[in-house]
Amino acid sequence: MARNVELSEFLRWSRARITPESAGLPERGAYRRVPGLRREEVAHLAGVSTDYYTRLEQGRQVTPSTGVLEAVAGALRLDPAEHAHLFDLAGSKPSSSRRSAPVVQRVRPLVRRFLDSFTDQAGFILGRRTDVLATNHLARALLPDFEAMPARERNLARWILLDEAARSLYPDWERIAAEMTAILRMDAGRHPDDTRTAELVGELAVKSQHFRRWWADHKVFDRTHGRKRHHHPIVGDLTVDYQAFALPGEADQTLFLYLPAQDQASQDAWKLLASWSAKEPAVPGGTSSHSSASGRTAHPRRLD
Repeated sequence: MARNVELSEFLRWSRARITPESAGLPERGAYRRVPGLRREEVAHLAGVSTDYYTRLEQGRQVTPSTGVLEAVAGALRLDPAEHAHLFDLAGSKPSSSRRSAPVVQRVRPLVRRFLDSFTDQAGFILGRRTDVLATNHLARALLPDFEAMPARERNLARWILLDEAARSLYPDWERIAAEMTAILRMDAGRHPDDTRTAELVGELAVKSQHFRRWWADHKVFDRTHGRKRHHHPIVGDLTVDYQAFALPGEADQTLFLYLPAQDQASQDAWKLLASWSAKEPAVPGGTSSHSSASGRTAHPRRLD
């Protein structure tokens, strides 16, 4: 994924979604050849020349300053995730076309102990390209047992987009899968030469028409906190709230903690999930004997 091509497509997508009226520009006739803003209008709003902005959008060899990027981000009304993505894409060009070797990420033993200390929260650690690096027992009950999967399959975006079990687990699957695509695109912009990311994007593009459509939208998303609905095969419907924490001293590693929403139904379902997971016998390697929501192994009957 060459940075100049990605930057060009992202800028075109960004200006296409903004109407002149919303940008406070005067009406200049009803007929417009392009949707959204014209290049000269973005240049005007950003305070740069049309020629300079055109070269930037065409992905030609220009090195915009921080001030120019800030002005362009303001003109295009980028949200914080899109703002960061723009700066990633406009960074220094690699000196060669060769992709860098994959980075093998590992969770420090102390961090894993910290993760396992959460007994009332489901917790897991994501690395680059949404690789699942570690999980605790409640996360393995709520989600698939990623630690029991082959190493290449321990990826949250891949599971959500390709596994039918994810569609059953998430009533709002399309929204969540689209967000995962946007998260992956942001990571790809941050690490454009990562071979594993390129392989994952290629696999998803081949196997998922939804992914191809969402990837072409160029949307980016930085997941920091939020709420999700689950339809769990054991405890039924529950809503969870989550919060993300960047791990100091660990580049590209994020801890996610899940708690049940405050409605009584979710609280009761969560207690039942915790009770059920605690009874599951442990197996070598620290994972439970069930495969949780992955659908790879049959669950016991639903507990009503």
